[in-house]
Amino acid sequence: MRVEYREEPCKSALNAVKGMGFKWSLNPYMGCVHRCTFCYVRHFEHRSDRPSDDRYGTSIRVKTNVAEVLRKELARASWPHEHVAIGAATDPYQPAEGKYKLTRACLQTLRDASNPFSIITRGPMIVRDLDVLVDAAQRASVSVTFSIPTVDEEVWKLTEPSTAHPRQRLKAVKALVDAGVNARVGMAPILPGISDRPEQLRDVVRGAREAGATGIWANLLFLRPGTREHFLTHLAEDWPEQLPLYKELYAGKAYLGAELMKPVRAEVSRLAREHGIGDRRALKLAPPPQPEQLSLSF
Repeated sequence: MRVEYREEPCKSALNAVKGMGFKWSLNPYMGCVHRCTFCYVRHFEHRSDRPSDDRYGTSIRVKTNVAEVLRKELARASWPHEHVAIGAATDPYQPAEGKYKLTRACLQTLRDASNPFSIITRGPMIVRDLDVLVDAAQRASVSVTFSIPTVDEEVWKLTEPSTAHPRQRLKAVKALVDAGVNARVGMAPILPGISDRPEQLRDVVRGAREAGATGIWANLLFLRPGTREHFLTHLAEDWPEQLPLYKELYAGKAYLGAELMKPVRAEVSRLAREHGIGDRRALKLAPPPQPEQLSLSF
């Protein structure tokens, strides 16, 4: 796949977010070469009248000045010093990061400001920045989530064609945890009828336990416009026998109901308890406790 890299400066680095578990996001790049068939970002591309089909990921915007802009934003008196989520709309450790090192520069900036942050990625390249993560985790809350929906070879190859092997991601989890960084696994998205068999779920949970992951969570596939059309097209090619099921499950809706979501999450939680997944780090990096404020008596 031929990829165009557009080096374009940005006017802002931090994005205000609504309806999510965080208020601020940061994306050093826009677009992603991973080409995951289920990528939810395709929906936002579709909504913005940009290509959400196989053309998505062939043009990557490189925000060449993102770290400098971030530094200025963090220095503002009005900045509330809140948590920043990195990688909500693109993988910050996709191959371009090897050349541009924008994610590393942003991590250094957040570290220098002692600002809390989290990262979600499929990229083992994050291990390169272990030195920065270790420093940052001793100044503010830092966490990393590796997206590992499956370790099934066939499912991985067909749905995440340009990502690192799931076992490589698990090795990266272990490297981070061994260094004291809080690193967990996100099993998302789990694909009904494709990657939700008990043995498939167990294999991921077992791998996360062996890697020392501090936690694990799961979510099923969302099919919003843009993502929906692309995913179903590839489903018809790779698992045509599953197409009727998906048309029935997602008829007129993007999200599956609790009757389907809860059993999968409950099974992952049960497996996590069975395998003893939890924060078992020998070294738990954390910022120093805040000085206790004394109350004055009059």
